[in-house]
Amino acid sequence: MTRFTQLKSRNLLIAIHDALATTFALFASFYLRFEGSDAFFARLPLLLRVLPYFVVFSVVVCYVFKLTTTKWRFISLPDALNILRAASVLTLALVVMDYVFIFVAPNIHGPVFLGRVTIVLYWFLEVFSLSALRFGYRYFRYTRVRRHARTEGALSALLIGRAADAEVLLRGIESGAVKHLWPVGVLSPSFADRGQSIRNVPVLGGIDDVEDVIRDYDRRGKPIARVVMTPSAFDPDAHPESVLMRAKRLGLMVSRLPSLESGDVPRLTNVVVEDLLLRSSEKIDYARLETLVKGKAVIVTGGGGSIGSEICDRVATFGAARLLIIENSEPALYAVTEALSARGAGVVIEGRIADIRDRERVLRLMNDFKPDIVFHAAALKHVPILERDWSEGVKTNIFGSVNVADAALAAGAEAMVMISTDKAIEPVSMLGLTKRFAEMYCQALDHDLAVQSGGKPHMRLISVRFGNVLASNGSVVPKFKAQIEAGGPVTVTHPDMVRYFMTIREACDLVLTAATHALTPARPDVSVYVLNMGQPVKIVELAERMIRLSGLEPGLDIEVVFTGMRPGERLNEILFASQEPTVEIGVAGIMAAKPNEPPMQTLRHWLAALEQAITKDDRATIRAVLKDAVPEFGSNAA
Repeated sequence: MTRFTQLKSRNLLIAIHDALATTFALFASFYLRFEGSDAFFARLPLLLRVLPYFVVFSVVVCYVFKLTTTKWRFISLPDALNILRAASVLTLALVVMDYVFIFVAPNIHGPVFLGRVTIVLYWFLEVFSLSALRFGYRYFRYTRVRRHARTEGALSALLIGRAADAEVLLRGIESGAVKHLWPVGVLSPSFADRGQSIRNVPVLGGIDDVEDVIRDYDRRGKPIARVVMTPSAFDPDAHPESVLMRAKRLGLMVSRLPSLESGDVPRLTNVVVEDLLLRSSEKIDYARLETLVKGKAVIVTGGGGSIGSEICDRVATFGAARLLIIENSEPALYAVTEALSARGAGVVIEGRIADIRDRERVLRLMNDFKPDIVFHAAALKHVPILERDWSEGVKTNIFGSVNVADAALAAGAEAMVMISTDKAIEPVSMLGLTKRFAEMYCQALDHDLAVQSGGKPHMRLISVRFGNVLASNGSVVPKFKAQIEAGGPVTVTHPDMVRYFMTIREACDLVLTAATHALTPARPDVSVYVLNMGQPVKIVELAERMIRLSGLEPGLDIEVVFTGMRPGERLNEILFASQEPTVEIGVAGIMAAKPNEPPMQTLRHWLAALEQAITKDDRATIRAVLKDAVPEFGSNAA
């Protein structure tokens, strides 16, 4: 039996149940009203003639109010309201029918056929008949899940967070979506929740009571094995690091319930450092992103890296028709294509090994693929390495970006989006300098295309700047994790080092959002976008949070050691250069800078000089050209 046939059979059985419920309610109310008297038997033939039509009408009403298509396992308050609505409509229909009989056949069965008492009784009996089996089945499933949870080794758990968050998880446990968990209590940061019960689970106190509650259950012989933190437990006022440290010191497993997005099934995951940034993410307009890529052909360069692979994932999620991943690392290319193929998102995925420095290879790949949008994420971006081998950064970040931009234009793309960095603003490192040069080329090309088109639609070239991405390749998070697992010390370059951070998912969603804005005809003057990174985070504080996340105490269990600033680093990153006026674009989480680039003729002159100097390995000339192109550059590179 196919799934569709099973669905039809189940809905048919529910419709039969509702028809029988209506029949029972009408007959029972009729019998109770006339108590088996002569009036009952006198009216019965007419009732039997009317009944089939009324039952069919009742099934239609139940269908309209979604009673025949609602799974009884998940019946809830909205379904109860629908039962009341359906019963009320059917009762009103009886009232109308009674008045019709009065006018059509007055005095055939007395002044009225049913009467007010019968109709009132019918309403109550109909509500009961439609509700009894539904809620009885729901209660049966509820008790069975609870019984299985207790008998199959479920771990006793303490929930941390406000009542609304805890209730989502409790519903997940009751429905069986979350297994092997038995909640014994809730600790809420809200004073209004104290002393209350949420789905029969008591609120035992505030978050600061976590140790007292756990020890109390230990003394009573009912040890708590797990702590589950809901989204509200990560509010700054809830002191999540303190909860984590206490729970882990008591030997408890700590999990989290992520924020739910449109219909997601509740699930538990590990607590990660992103949860401790105490930064609320921007609200993303996912419909807007779907409009950008749905049915499109998309290319992602550097698609095997942390940023590139996430962009590939989001592009596939939002319905691209074809996706070409360009990557020069064979293992990275294999990993990302396998991961995307395993998802079965319906997008046709191709992977090609190519180096963006190889101009002819990039031109050929893009011309064959004919992309609608190109996301350029390929780059060399490790600051200390580029300070040593900065000529390689010029080859990849400058000439590679020029190749990608020219190839996208030649292939007829609608847009090219270059992933840039906040280090490109008044740069002091070779990473920032090479990225700023690439930005200027994209800005100049975008400007020239706008002039040539005379206001008509043309290919857009934009750059999107953002700061550090948590858990990306080369970020401090994997480094700190490894140092903590090794027993320390955790090394930080400077006690006052400050950086902007965001999660990979949020950064990539905002990159796509910036692309949607750039393709809006009303704003052709914006080509450099800057993501709102929130409040800057001190690196030493991030290190201390990660140590506490591991259940240890900074300075006591794990030492934090300062090693000194490295070449190309500065204490504070900035978001806009002094020569770049900001532009308000009306999109949450994104700002923009007005174009500030030299003419293309000048840029091509610099590129020609750089190409000759790279061929001769003439570092003095390379440095002089770059300094001329970006006068604010203050690198101390050798």
